[in-house]
Amino acid sequence: SKTISKCYVQVTGMTCASCVANIERNLRREDGIHSILVALMAGKAEVRYNPAVTHPAAIAELIRELGFGATVMENCGEGDGVLELVVRGMTCASCVHKIESTLMKTSGVLYCSVALATNKAHIKYDPEAIGPRDVIQVIKDLGFTTSLVKKDRSASHLDHKQEIRQWKRSFVVSLVFCIPVMGLMIYMMVMDSQLSDAHAHHNMSSEEMEALHSSMVLEYQLLPGLSVMNFLSFLLCVPVQVFGGWHFYIQASRALRHSTANMDVLVVLATSIAFLYSFVILLVAMAERAKVNPVTFFDTPPMLFVFISLGRWLEHVAKGKTSEALARLISLQATEATIVTLGPDNVLLSEEQVDVELVQRGDIVKVVPGGKFPVDGRVIEGHSMVDESLITGEAMPVTKKPGNTVIAGSINQNGSLLILATHVGADTTLSQIVKLVEEAQT
Repeated sequence: SKTISKCYVQVTGMTCASCVANIERNLRREDGIHSILVALMAGKAEVRYNPAVTHPAAIAELIRELGFGATVMENCGEGDGVLELVVRGMTCASCVHKIESTLMKTSGVLYCSVALATNKAHIKYDPEAIGPRDVIQVIKDLGFTTSLVKKDRSASHLDHKQEIRQWKRSFVVSLVFCIPVMGLMIYMMVMDSQLSDAHAHHNMSSEEMEALHSSMVLEYQLLPGLSVMNFLSFLLCVPVQVFGGWHFYIQASRALRHSTANMDVLVVLATSIAFLYSFVILLVAMAERAKVNPVTFFDTPPMLFVFISLGRWLEHVAKGKTSEALARLISLQATEATIVTLGPDNVLLSEEQVDVELVQRGDIVKVVPGGKFPVDGRVIEGHSMVDESLITGEAMPVTKKPGNTVIAGSINQNGSLLILATHVGADTTLSQIVKLVEEAQT
């Protein structure tokens, strides 16, 4: 349908399939959103929406409200080309109207929006009828200077280093305080076992057992109702509860705000109940000046946070390794192309270095030895060997001569080639492979 548009949103903070389901379920309820596919490993969401009802920035804000990071990556309609330009030389609203009206009269331009405050133009066009350089030339003919908005090709949305550092830090903090807590717990278990053995072998009375138990160093009362064991456990538990569980509390609060329950809510519920119960019963024992030390569970939060944060850390390490393959695919894409103009008998008249996004179907592209093919195309002049192993897996270089096809991302080896661009932008084989890999992770 012509009323349906598509946008891509970079999503950070997802940890499992539950996060994916949470985003998809909540966004499907929103007006104007027809469908959404979220790729966990790629950290990306593909959203189809009605532009008359909502827009990409609003969609990203909806995802942020769910507790995840969200940034609009790309807008594109079904089969339409999208151009983001920086336009210099505009002074008033009349300049904006002049550019918009001229572009909308140009054959092949479907939509145009120019912002005077940011000096940016957003243009949708039909790639079959017009190309990006044609659009830029129309604006230049009006007396303005324009250039392409540089897009991030670094595949940074596939980088899990920040999450890895975050959960590693949480694990280390929890572990540092958990080890002493576990040591105290093991010590008390051993001593209780020895007391039980002594009671069994020497027929000690319950009063004698209590007296012997109270004589233990960790059971010594600093204040009435407050033993050394409970005091140390409290001191070791508080930093873990605050610093080790910080990320769990943030994610849990965001989930609860949207009436959903996830793993973070469960972890926070368990650790908070254990901590608060132990703290309250300790205060009650001190208020009553109890001679018998209460049983507390200050050891539970550190142990839970250690094991769960370790799992989250290892999970993001595994995700990072899984995403490396996709990042390597994206890194194969060339960033620039040399477009040539040919005269009669294929005489070279001129060369121009342009951004790869400005290459149009039907352009003649020159690829020198050692260079990457920026687009899919057909060789029209030259002979060379081409390394296609990164795309096809073929170990040996492939001979290319006039009439043979070449694949974007492959490497020219020993001869210059002139190719006719047949597939550009998102239509290249490499772009399609990247898209299929990302969709396979949804």
